[in-house]
Parts: sequence; C-alpha cells; structure tokens
Amino acid sequence: MFLKNTVVHKILLFFSLYFFTSSYSQEKNKTVLLSKALDSISKKYDVFFTYNPTIVKGKKINSVIFSTTSLQASIQKIKTLTSYEIDYLGNSYYVLYKPQTNIASKNKEKFIIDTTTTRIKQKIDTENYITLKGIVLASENFPLKRATILENDTKNGTTTSNDGSFTLKLIKNNPITVTYIGYDAQIIKSQKEFLKIILKSGVQLDEVQIIGSRNNHRKKADSPVATDIVNINKVTNKSDLIDVNQLLQYSIPSFNATKQSGSDGADHIVPASYRGLGPDQTLVLINGKRRHQASLVNLYGTRGRGNSGTDLNTIPTSAIKRIEVLKDGASAQYGSDAIAGVINLVLKDTTDLVDINTTFGFYNASNNKDSSKKGVDGLTYKTDLNYGLKILKNGFVNISTEIISKDHTFRQGTNTRQNYGDAALKSNSIFLNSEIPISPKIKFYANGGYSDRNTEAFAFTRKKESERNVIDIYPNGFNPLITSDISDKSISAGIKGNYKNWNVDFSNTYGVNNFHYFIKNTLNATLLENSPTEFDAGGHQLSQNTVNLDFQKNFSYILKGMNIAFGLEHRKENYQIFSGEEASYSSYDINGDVVTPLTPVSDLITLNSVVRPRGSQGFPGYSPSNEVNESRTNFSFYLDSEFDFSEKWMLATALRYEHYSDFGSTLNSKLATRFKILPYANIRSSFSTGFRAPSLAQIYYNLKFTNYIGNEPVESFLIANNDPITEQFGIHQLKEEKAFNYSLGLALNLNKNLNITIDSYHIAIKDRIILSGNFDATTLNLDIQNVQFFANGVNTSTYGIDFKTNWEKQFNKSKLSIGFYGNINEMTIDKINNQNLNQEVFFGTRERYFLIASAPKHKFTLNTNFQKEMFNINLNLTRFSSVELIDWQISEDLINFNNSPLERINAATDFYKAKYTLDLHFGHKISKNITFQIGVNNLFNTYPTIQGNDTDSGGLWDAVQMGSSGSFYYSKLQFKF
Repeated sequence: MFLKNTVVHKILLFFSLYFFTSSYSQEKNKTVLLSKALDSISKKYDVFFTYNPTIVKGKKINSVIFSTTSLQASIQKIKTLTSYEIDYLGNSYYVLYKPQTNIASKNKEKFIIDTTTTRIKQKIDTENYITLKGIVLASENFPLKRATILENDTKNGTTTSNDGSFTLKLIKNNPITVTYIGYDAQIIKSQKEFLKIILKSGVQLDEVQIIGSRNNHRKKADSPVATDIVNINKVTNKSDLIDVNQLLQYSIPSFNATKQSGSDGADHIVPASYRGLGPDQTLVLINGKRRHQASLVNLYGTRGRGNSGTDLNTIPTSAIKRIEVLKDGASAQYGSDAIAGVINLVLKDTTDLVDINTTFGFYNASNNKDSSKKGVDGLTYKTDLNYGLKILKNGFVNISTEIISKDHTFRQGTNTRQNYGDAALKSNSIFLNSEIPISPKIKFYANGGYSDRNTEAFAFTRKKESERNVIDIYPNGFNPLITSDISDKSISAGIKGNYKNWNVDFSNTYGVNNFHYFIKNTLNATLLENSPTEFDAGGHQLSQNTVNLDFQKNFSYILKGMNIAFGLEHRKENYQIFSGEEASYSSYDINGDVVTPLTPVSDLITLNSVVRPRGSQGFPGYSPSNEVNESRTNFSFYLDSEFDFSEKWMLATALRYEHYSDFGSTLNSKLATRFKILPYANIRSSFSTGFRAPSLAQIYYNLKFTNYIGNEPVESFLIANNDPITEQFGIHQLKEEKAFNYSLGLALNLNKNLNITIDSYHIAIKDRIILSGNFDATTLNLDIQNVQFFANGVNTSTYGIDFKTNWEKQFNKSKLSIGFYGNINEMTIDKINNQNLNQEVFFGTRERYFLIASAPKHKFTLNTNFQKEMFNINLNLTRFSSVELIDWQISEDLINFNNSPLERINAATDFYKAKYTLDLHFGHKISKNITFQIGVNNLFNTYPTIQGNDTDSGGLWDAVQMGSSGSFYYSKLQFKF
C-alpha cells in the first residue's frame, strides 16, 4: 500500500473546488439567453418547451432561476421576469408565447404530439411555414447519409436518408445548419424549393471525441489536452498501409512500430511504442473500452525488451472508422498502462453500404547476395469487406472481415543468419460492431471479433559442423523456422441510457490472446538421426475480463457548464504458459532416456567432446516445469470533472484509486486547463501522476532458451520474478512503475484552411521494469550458463515536442492539401537500480543503447495531396532520425582491442544515419462505385546504414523504425455499392 499524506489534501482540495464553483454559480447574478435558460430547465427536469424562436431571439433573463429547486418555481420566475406566458400541454410539454397571441383565445395555433417521432409539430398560421426538400453531397459528389439538418434557434431538425435527400418543415426565412462528421458545417439562408448542398471536407475533425474528456459536449478543438484523430478512409485512400501499426506509424509522428527479425516471438507480433516509451505504457481502447494485451513478452533483441504490448494488428482496418490518440498521461482517467497516452479505435457504424478493398503488392528484393532470391519477394495479398445492416429505427450491425497473405522477404544476412528478413504471414479476422435501441432512452451495444494468424520466421543458422546439427538430417546445416498460431478473441457488450439526465453505461469486456509455437525445419540434436524435424513447442495465453459502470452528467446551468463523471471498474486477468511435446524441451542420453540430474555424464550425447543441447533448435519448447496458471484481480474508482468558468477558461480534474490483489493500491490525479487567448488560439496544459502495474507475464514468465551472445549460442534461463533464485540476486517482488507527466501546448485554428498545433511534454518514470542482462549461473547446478530476470531496474526522463500543421485550399474543381508534422524526442536514463549487482551485467551499455534507441530523436513527415475531379495524387516524404546501437563486439575480450575500453566501445557502436523515404500514390475514381489506386512506398529503395556481422538481428542491419525491406509496389481496387 502506498498512500501519501498529500492524498487527503488532494481530495479536500478537489471537493472544495466542486462545492465552491457550485455555490458561486448559484449566487452570481448575471443574465443568460432565455432560450438557453429553457434548454437548461428542460435537461434538469426532463421536460420540453416549444415556442416560436423568432419571439425569443436575443431575449435575456436573470440567471437567478438556476437556483430554483422546483420546476413550477422556475416557470413562475420566468413568467414574473418576462412578458411571456407558459401553458402546460400534457406529456411533459409546455408552450411559451406572448399574451397577445394566446392560442387558447384566438385559436390560431394548435399543437399536436407526434408519437411516432417523439416531438411536437407546431402549426401556427400555415402561411408562415415552408417545407424544404434537398440533397446533401460531399465535395466528391457522393451522398452523405445521416447528415444533420437543424432549424436555427430551435430543436426542429432531421437527418438525410441513404441517398442524401431530406425533407424539413420550418418557419419561413429561418436559416438551417447542415453538419456531417469530418466536413465543414454550412448555414443555409436560401429557401429555394429544392436545395443542393455540398459539404467540404474539413482540414481537421472537430467533433466530440471519446477519449481525453468524458464530457459529451466537448469538441476536439476545446480539449485541455492534445489529441490526434486519424480518419481511416482518408488515410487508406491515399496509401498502401495494410495494418493498424503501419497506419499509425505514418500518421502519428511519435508512434513507432519497428518490425523485428530474428527476435523469436517479436517477429510475429510487432512491438509498437508511443513517445519512445514501452509497448505496455500506452493504453489501447476499443470504442472507449479497455483492450486486452498480447500474451507475448518481448525478450531477445527487441524494442520494448521486457514489455508486453497490445497487438493492434488483430483488428482489421476495414472495421475502424477513426483512431483517436490522446497525447497525454491519463492513468488518473483510465488506469494502468496510460503513462504515455491512450489510443482509442472507434469502430464503423455505417449501414446499407458494401465496401470491398483488394490490394496486391511486392517488395524490391535486389538487396540480396543470393541470386535465386533477387527480383521481387514479400508478395502481399489483402482483401477486406465491410457491410452494415440497419436494425430498427436507429440501430445497426456492422461487420468487417479481412484476409491477408504475405510472403517472406530476404535481405542480406551474415554467417550466423543466412535467411534475414520479415516473417511470412497468413491472417484471417472478423469484427462486429452493433447498437440496438431497447427504448427511446436505452440502447444495447456489442462489439468484438476473432483473429487467427499463422506466422513463419527464420531463426539463426545452425552450421553444418555444429553440435546443434545432425549431418544425417541436414548435410549442409539448416535454418530453423519459428512458426506460430496466434488466435485473438474479444467481446464487449453493455447497456447505456439516460436516467434523470445522467448518462449511465454498464458493460462487460472479455478478451483472450493465445500464442502457440510450432518449430519447423529443425531437430533435437540429442535424438541424433532419430529426431523429428517439427515440434509443438507449447505457448502462452493471457485473458482479461473487465466490468465497468460509468455515470456522466453535464450541468449547463452551472458556471458556463460543468461536467461530472464517475465510475467503477473490476478487472480479472489470467496468465498461462502451457508446455509443448516432450522432445521440444528435453535432452536424451545414449539410451534414449530423458536426461535428469541423476544421468551420468558419460551417458550424455556429445560431438567433439561438446554436449549436444536439448530441445528443438531455433526455439526450445516450454516444459511442465515452466507451466504457469496465475490470476489477479483489480478494483478501481474514478472521479472526473470539467469546469467551464467562462467561454475562455476551463479546468479539468481527475482522481483514480486502484487496488491490485498482488501488489497493493495506488492513487493518481490529474489537473488540466485550457485558455482561449484569442478566438482562434488556445493554450493548454496538464499535470498528472501515473502508474503501470507489472504484467502477469513479467511476474511469472520463465524459460530456458538459447541466446546468441557475440555470435555464440549460450544456454540461458529467464527466471520468474517469484522464484527463490531471484532473491539470491537481491531482486525483490515487482512493484508498479510510477510516472509524472507535464504538458504545455498551443492550438491555432487560423482559418478554415489552416490549423497548427504544438505540444511539449515531459514524462518522468520511476522503477521502470527491465529485463536484466545475463548473470553467471554455472554455480547454481541448473544445467545452464546464464540467468536473467525482470526487475524494477531504471528511472528515465523523456522530453519532447509534437507539432502538426495542416493547410487546405479548394479551387474550382480541385483541392490541394499540405500537412507537415513531426516529433522531437529525447530520453535520458537518470538512475540504474542495480542494488549490489554488477551494473554492466544488470543493465549494461548495450541494453542502455537499446532502450534509448526505442525513443528516436525525431521523425518528420511532409504530406501533399492534390485532387482534381476523379483523380488524386499523394506524396509523402518522411525523415527518420539517426540511431546508435551497440553490437556484440562489446562482449569480446579487451585483448582484441589493444586492451582499450574506448576502442572496444567505438568498434561496437553501430551508427545508423538519418534517412529519407518518399512514397508516391495515384488514385482514379473510375465510376461512382469503383476506385483504382497504384503506388510505391520508399520509391528510391532506401535502406538503413549497412553494419558489420555482429548485429543483434544477424543481418546487416538491426531493427530500426524505417524498416529494412526496401521499396514496396502495390495496386488497390475499391468497390462501394
């Protein structure tokens, strides 16, 4: 348990602020628009007012009515303070009018409740009304269904049908406002018999978002914290990106998904990071609900070493409507893992539209010494489909499916790794999103999906003469294949509705990720020529069940608006390691029996006096001694509030308490503010504390495996954190990582064509969990040479700036868009918590370089898009920063470097120069329903700086963010009908 004394002060300060602002709003004497007062009373007492908007336009009333505790008292004060009358019509409806137009006496107005639409149609002198008809189109001339048309200063409105058409009865000469998400709103004053309204695509989505604020009236531009919104249709229509990681890599400057090669499981699930922090320090949500992590913990030679991230690629891009990225620490709002920020994937909700995309592509394979593999490789096929079906009046079911096939890429390898390149992949996935109304105020919703991926990656080469090879099986040595079957399942269901103006949401979300290894083109050297060449090596699984109950209400009559949200969450996690077949992990003696501690040394199978290693080569299987089945629970409570003190200044606060069954409790807080210094300029800032709970994999993962150190195979044992052996090394039970986040930003919307955002941040993390180096274990009698373990090993500080500039210009029949955005980032290691252990072994120079390299110094992107009628061309120029890594020469004896540590470190430092890549995409809208696109990523076939033979990956490059596969050429065909 750790609850500091300052916690009580935080709580008292928060509630003092709440009651002060409430009292202040009730006592302050000011005027508000009468229409706003009526809206506030409607929300407060769940009633409805109808009136002719022209008679109340611009009328104001003293705000003293907000302090009234009853509906009738409020109505009486309006009548007293104004010249209006209010009559009750029944069914919670009231009519407001001037006495001289009393409808009861003159019989000129009649009100009818339309039960089929749940609104009142007001008939006052039919000659004063007009019926408008029209159609709403996008600038690309396709209809916008569900666009909203509202009569100004009233609640009267409608939405467009599937063909974009609408009909609306309204008061003559009263303007209408037409809006659609992602497009600039239009105010229409003309009242022709038929209107053709064309909405232009906005430079930046300015819509109510799900993350960062629980205020359902808060727009992106007015948020006190920085956010990015990625519109999937816009991105995929001008790129070849086939998965979510790729999409974010080129859309969010501080997001990096580095493809690994020769890194066991990380070849199959790409470790992604945000702002240079660990893959598990960014929280992922689906429609605002917590997404489960992958069961894989990254181990050998990877970015995010020692971390378990969320596998974003299990969700088909065809299922995603937009991606919201909260660029701020948010543990106080959302709990563990939100140290770096939050990524929320919002699923599609379209109906009556079939959307089919097919992509074919390949890589330029000229960079390969093997002439048989030159030309093209990495053949990629992708087909996805999305279809939505309308359910009842406002409900829907939207289904997406995706099939991907990708072959290996082969790039220049070394003597230790002949087959270097990206893993092959076959993937199938299906995802569903639905919402069904139960009543006018209650909806049932559900989403979830299933993903199955089969991946295949080459391990390091086993040489012909090695004790790891059996010449009778592989006369020339062999390249083991690590293959996997990764299945991912999830389902989230809930009920949300409105009760006395409180929005209530109750949900249950379950997810499970299963990673099963199958090792092929391999052998167990101790079985000699009798060895199988394929093994079931076992695997691991992580499941998570989360129950949420959330409440939210907006008090528009307090200050300029106050929003309160609070909720409860209960989460249960389970982590398992399951064993493979016996031959995948065992060693056998000359009699064919499994080797045990009692087996005589003379019975061990050797080659040239060297004992042959156990298990399947490439990846040894999990044994029964590795098996794990552990669970934990977590309970949390949060309180989230926002105060709009004026139209210029707002303040947001959050407080969250969490209790974990395995390590204790934590309390985190957040304070954020936004101030409008000019009508087009906002300053925003925040401070928050955060945490990340150690994952179950970090606590319980254990495995004996072959580690390549200095190109030499070494038998290592990764010991579980709760193993008594870790105590012998002075390593204690893992505790949570603690963070402090600071941010300061500026948002400029200079005009409808240009907006600029600049946001700086500082993230300090204490007790980051790392995977240690290899300690000598020869004295432990464990049949291994080295041991390593997870520990709260380092404190780090990360500083950076995100910036984004978007400009767009509409011409007669064409449009030009230019975007320039980037990230500048720096991480420092403030302290290494090595206790009494050797620091260079615990977290040495090589590991420190790898950690720093996970936070690239910068990434800049310049994007230009030109569209003319049915044609579209897009250029994307990206600069990737330089990177320094330490290769395996650091482990060689100093005698090889003239006994000079400086000479050795210089020789071991691999410097990757900053590089530019240029992407070119061309699209043509063949017809209303068909679009064709061709393009190339990395047009000039740019590669990272070539290194020597001592890289961690076994190739001529280590894994860097720009990738090492070269140019990718593709064509894409899209059908919509």
